[in-house]
Amino acid sequence: MTATPVSTPAEPRRDTRIWDPFVRLFHWTLVGCFAANALVTNPEHSLHHMIGFTVVGLVLARILWGLIGTRHARFSDFPPSVSGAMEQLSEIVRGRRHVHAGHSPLGALMIYNLIATLLLIGFSGWLMTTDTYWGVQWPEDLHKAAVTWAEVSVLAHVAAVFLESLRLRINLPRGMITGYKSLPVNDTDNGR
Repeated sequence: MTATPVSTPAEPRRDTRIWDPFVRLFHWTLVGCFAANALVTNPEHSLHHMIGFTVVGLVLARILWGLIGTRHARFSDFPPSVSGAMEQLSEIVRGRRHVHAGHSPLGALMIYNLIATLLLIGFSGWLMTTDTYWGVQWPEDLHKAAVTWAEVSVLAHVAAVFLESLRLRINLPRGMITGYKSLPVNDTDNGR
């Protein structure tokens, strides 16, 4: 996670390929599946269960890709770091703008949070379908609490992406659509 000073509007930038097709397809498919299950489908319906299993499959595929995928997709490129996140918050408060070619420290923590939460949702949802736990209250309570936490996390993620896009003067959602991020030319990391 190399931090690069953000260029002023007069300084040149270049579009750098950061997000590979798998990461982008995973992201938007996950968005659609999570939204469908959280907002549209009936939790008692088999479609809800199928979408839930699809989400778990997507997350497991993303974990694998985090181990063997392209540079910015790999977990080694964005290790969880509370100290890095605190440093990023401090920079935000001080008005310093740094752009990260891949995930920022705060973004990394959100990714790990969402991966763990989505797996917990899938596991607790599956428990509710088993003979042993069918009708038992705690798996349902755990499932609902995890879904609520995921919804709050998603809202925080979307708000952070919007605010960071404004603060850094970089269209972050564009990167998750096209794969390219506008980075300062003086970026020694070169996005590779």
